[in-house]
This record gives sequence, structure tokens and C-alpha cells, in this order.
Amino acid sequence: MQFGNVPEMSARVVEACRRVTRKPLITKLSPNQTDIRQNARLCIEAGTDAFAVINTVTGMTVDIETRRPVLGNGQGGLSGPAIKPIALLKVKEVYEVAAPKHIPIIGQGGITNASDALEFIIAGASAVGVGTALFYDPLVCRNINAGIAII
Repeated sequence: MQFGNVPEMSARVVEACRRVTRKPLITKLSPNQTDIRQNARLCIEAGTDAFAVINTVTGMTVDIETRRPVLGNGQGGLSGPAIKPIALLKVKEVYEVAAPKHIPIIGQGGITNASDALEFIIAGASAVGVGTALFYDPLVCRNINAGIAII
């Protein structure tokens, strides 16, 4: 998790992967970093073909009875609708760097309906990814596509 938050380390991973494959490389960028634009710049230079923006936001929860974190390592990844505003901003920031180089972005983070998906496209995503919403609605992607077709 930590190397994804350090632009130079992310670029080194992309560079190592690029050396051993001609297949498309999609780099997933974390929101838990100081400058996602710099990370995107360095990953583009290292040879990424596309970005998936974003990964989960680091968070924690505490058991008030034991006064200890609920998760064993103290933290975990927050996903779903709560992270959508963060994800939209990060897509916009990466788009500022990726668009001039024609690098596509898969926007993800809290998408549950067609309006959410369109917000990501307006912010700069070429496509969207749905994750958490599938846990409670296995047909959500079909519904999102149908909703976009109507709008």
C-alpha cells in the first residue's frame, strides 16, 4: 500500500512492469497521497497506458467497549458512496495531467447510478468502474447503462 503513495516508487513499479510486457498497463492510483498529479506524471513517463482512479480511502473504526480499533491492523479501506466526492476530485486532477498525453482514466469510487457515472465522465473519466454497489445490487451496472442511455 505504501509504495502507491510515493510517486517515485509507483513509477518504478510501472517501469518494471513495462519492461516485461507489451500488454496494456492500467495503474490504479491511491487518494492517500500528497500529490496525485505528480504520481500520474511519473507513471506516464514510466509507461502506463491508463489509470484507474481511485483506490480506497484509508480509515478506521473503533469499538467503544474495548476502546480499540475494530480491524486488527488498526486501519482499512473505506469505499462506496462516502468516497465519491474525493474520487471525483482525484479524477479531475489526474485528467489535467493525462488528457494532454491521451491517457484514458477509469473513474471509480462510489458509483451507484447513472448520474454518478456521468459525473465521473464530466470530471474526465473515459470509463467508470463499479465495485461496492455490486455487493448490494448485482444488476447495478445494467441499471447504470440503461440510465445513461436515457439521459
